[in-house]
Amino acid sequence: MTDSAVPPLDSDAAASYGHDESTAAAALIALALAEDLGRQGDRTGEALFSSEISGRVEIRNRVPGVVCGLPVVEQVFEALDPGVRVVGRIEDGQSIETTGVLATLEGPLRSLLAGERTALNFLGHLSGIATQTAAFVSAVAGTKARILDTRKTLPGWRRLAKYAVRCGGGSNHRIGLFDGVLIKDNHLAGRRRNAGPDASVAAAVSTARTAVPQDVPVQVEVDTLDQLADALRASPDLVLLDNMTAEELVGAVAVRDRDAPAVLLEASGGITLATVAAVAASGVDRISLGALTHSATNWDVGFDWSDPPPA
Repeated sequence: MTDSAVPPLDSDAAASYGHDESTAAAALIALALAEDLGRQGDRTGEALFSSEISGRVEIRNRVPGVVCGLPVVEQVFEALDPGVRVVGRIEDGQSIETTGVLATLEGPLRSLLAGERTALNFLGHLSGIATQTAAFVSAVAGTKARILDTRKTLPGWRRLAKYAVRCGGGSNHRIGLFDGVLIKDNHLAGRRRNAGPDASVAAAVSTARTAVPQDVPVQVEVDTLDQLADALRASPDLVLLDNMTAEELVGAVAVRDRDAPAVLLEASGGITLATVAAVAASGVDRISLGALTHSATNWDVGFDWSDPPPA
C-alpha cells in the first residue's frame, strides 16, 4: 500500500511482506546496525575469530506462537554481509505449537555474530505482536467482530507492526493521518470552541465529508449513546465507540440497527483478552486495540550453533 492509497474500510489486507514493509525495515535495520556496531564494528567477534572462519546456526523458537519477521532477518544479513545465506524453514504467519527451527544461516562467523542481536530483536518483537494478535482473534471466534490495531506504534515501526498484526490474523486500521478521517474527542472539543453555532457531531462528520475525496472513509469517535445518535444523522462510514461498557455497546448496536444499519461500529478503549469476547458478543463489527502493538511480549527466539549437514 502506498501513501496515497486508501484502505478499504470493510475488508482485510493480505499478510504479505511487500515494498512498504521492506522499505520500512531497511531504514530500521540501518539504524539498528549503526547503533550496535558504531564505527568500530564488533570488537569481540573480530578479536576472537579470523575473517576466514565460517559457521552455521539455527534460529529456534523457545516457546509456542505465531512467527513474524523472517524476511526482516534476511534483510539484516543482506545489509550486513551478503555472504551470509539465510534459509527459512517456515513462513511468516504460521502458528508454531512446539519449539523448533525457524531458519538456518550459514556464512562468515564474524558476520553471524555481528547480526545476531539485531535479527533476533526484529523477529522477537514482530512475532510477539503476531502471537498476541492471534490470541485476541481466537477469543472472538464465532462472532462477526474483527480485531484491528491502532496508531499506537513505536516511531518508524508502524508498517512492520501492522504487518505483524496481519500475520496474527488481525486487520489494520488506517496507516496514519493521511489515509482516512477519524474525528476524535479533541477534534470535537476544538469544534465546540471554534465552529460557531453548530458544533454537533453530525455537523463535524458532514464538514469532513465535503472536505475529502469521496473514497476516503470518514469515521467519528463517540463516548455516549446521545453522541452516537447525533453522529448517525450524518451517515459516517464508521462510528468508534470509546470506552463503553458491554451493556452500552449492546444499546449502541440497537441504535445503529434502527437508525443507520449500513454504518459500521467499532469498540475501543480498555479492552483486554479477558473482556474482548463479551465486547464481541455485543454485535459490534470491529474491535481496535492499541495493546496489540504497544504491549506485546517479546517472543523468545535464539541462535543455536549447528553442525554442518553431512556431505
